[in-house]
Amino acid sequence: MKIFAFADWHADMGLYKKMLQKIELSKPDVIVCAGDFTIFEQNINVVMKKISDMGECVLLIHGNHETEQVARKACEPYKNVIFLHKRFFHFNGYTFFGYGGGGFSIHDKQFEQWVGKQDWNKPKLVFIAHAPFYNTKIDYIHGHHNGNISYTEFIKKNQNIVLGICGHFHETAKKEDFISITKVVNPGPDGMLITLP
Repeated sequence: MKIFAFADWHADMGLYKKMLQKIELSKPDVIVCAGDFTIFEQNINVVMKKISDMGECVLLIHGNHETEQVARKACEPYKNVIFLHKRFFHFNGYTFFGYGGGGFSIHDKQFEQWVGKQDWNKPKLVFIAHAPFYNTKIDYIHGHHNGNISYTEFIKKNQNIVLGICGHFHETAKKEDFISITKVVNPGPDGMLITLP
């Protein structure tokens, strides 16, 4: 399984060309956007068309620059773009799920309530969030860990999560780490290819 993931792109067209080149070379099975694909929703419909053109299967969540409602509506015209916030998507033996927005809180009670109502007895889970995972290389900025503890604790309790993708902190783009056995990455605004067995 090849995943091309990106976050915090903010509609930079120069970076878009770089991403298209990487996608063309790597031929991923699925494309993942971990939020902040606009600058406070400016020209979101134009941006969404660009995202739709990236590939046949695009999974997307909103960041702190987009609201859930506006991002969901912008995805609706495109059959190949799936708004994944609080949803599951089964693909090639993996189950992707997303939780968008946020990025500034250490704990997320709404996330904790949502995950508490779901059945997590699924193999090969891929967790897509906008906020970074706490106590990792991905959330360490300005001399402190500033990520989300709720997300990290959830991963620790669910060893069937094989991958976590996030963004939000531009300073930690391209960083990778592990929470227990789960690989976590911030793919950055020009994206990166992640290969799963």
